[in-house]
Amino acid sequence: MQQEQIHNFLERFFMANYCQILEKSANHLVVKLTVELDKKLMNRPFYWHYLEKTGKKPETATLTFITNPKKRSTRNGEIIHFGSPRLHKIFQTTKELGAFVRLYENVAGTYRSTPLYPWLCLNVKISFQCDHKKDFLLSLGLSLIHGQIVPDFFSELKKKNFTTTIPDYCFTLSPLIKPKSGLLRLEKIIREFIAVQNHRWAEEAIKRWEKDLALLESFYEGSDEKPESYEIEKEALKNQYEPKIIVEVINGGLFYLQQNFIT
Repeated sequence: MQQEQIHNFLERFFMANYCQILEKSANHLVVKLTVELDKKLMNRPFYWHYLEKTGKKPETATLTFITNPKKRSTRNGEIIHFGSPRLHKIFQTTKELGAFVRLYENVAGTYRSTPLYPWLCLNVKISFQCDHKKDFLLSLGLSLIHGQIVPDFFSELKKKNFTTTIPDYCFTLSPLIKPKSGLLRLEKIIREFIAVQNHRWAEEAIKRWEKDLALLESFYEGSDEKPESYEIEKEALKNQYEPKIIVEVINGGLFYLQQNFIT
């Protein structure tokens, strides 16, 4: 991640979370945090506990980020780069705040009543894990009106413009499929995806596990009572080789789209 990309990301992040950008250039940002982001980024729980007890008005932090230290001049601030703890904290906060969204397709230039159809989107990472690891990313969209499922849904969403409020002259349709039922349908698709994969990787991992376990047993052959180190090494082999399939929900949301999205 280049410094220019970091700068653009930070600017978008703080604007999206309603922070006031007091000053900016190509090399720095000065940001006044909201109460929510101050609590998440500044790690000062005693301050917020004190305010809740006393009822005093909070004063949120103002941060200066130096995104291009080579051109910082004499300005004081926090130098931020890809490896900095602050940036990784912001990444984590982005993940937490962006876990679920509700957005509406921005239907521009219409002066007639336009319906927007509800779609449920789920982005997941599927990890096939043993002593090796292979990841798959799935983006699934489900129409909550007629049940159509669209693979690679996020690629379709990137082609559209969205707003956080319903556009003028538009109205939303109530879902015929409840979001909870929709999630169960998408879960079934994910399970089917996993089932059709080649699982030879797991069989080979078990063989490697059994081979190393036999070697471990040979080291302690003839011992009447195995030491604690044996159990530790045996558990380490299990952690290393045991096949696992981990499904992690990255994020999701409800997207209200025009009907002509369907192809």
